Amino acid sequence: MSTTKTKTKKLEQAHIGLTKENRANVIQRLNTLLADEHLLYTKTRNYHWNVMGIHFPVLHELFEQHYNRLQTMADAVAERNRMLGGTSIGTMAEFLEESRLSETAGAIPSAPDMIANLLDDHEHIISSLRDDIAACTEKFNDEGTADLLIATMRSHEQMAWMLRSMTNGNA
Repeated sequence: MSTTKTKTKKLEQAHIGLTKENRANVIQRLNTLLADEHLLYTKTRNYHWNVMGIHFPVLHELFEQHYNRLQTMADAVAERNRMLGGTSIGTMAEFLEESRLSETAGAIPSAPDMIANLLDDHEHIISSLRDDIAACTEKFNDEGTADLLIATMRSHEQMAWMLRSMTNGNA
């Protein structure tokens, strides 16, 4: 996880009732979320490809459902950035620099560890989203973005619940 953040690029004009400074702050938060979504998407897709064991069919299908949802959510976040007049990050280097999540390159964990890793990432994103939602509503006056973030949080909560349910409460 990196604490170094990419500088927000020049903002396009958007006369939508938000100050340029507030839009820039929201765009920065959205780009960080976009990086988290993309990293989790990539990790989930990797696990989909490489899961093995007796639970292969169930996990293979579940991971596919999750990475498809993550891809859709990432697209909505990137498009919200554009609505605010910002530029969405889009390279692997930017995603890795901006993400609050981590990965272990080259390692293929066991199926139970895959579930635990994904659950941990979803829960981390959920906690971060709570902070982002509060900032968008209380600090930046951007209820539109807060609405998107609330829907995103609910999706992560559902995916986390599904993964947690597979651990028999042991995660």
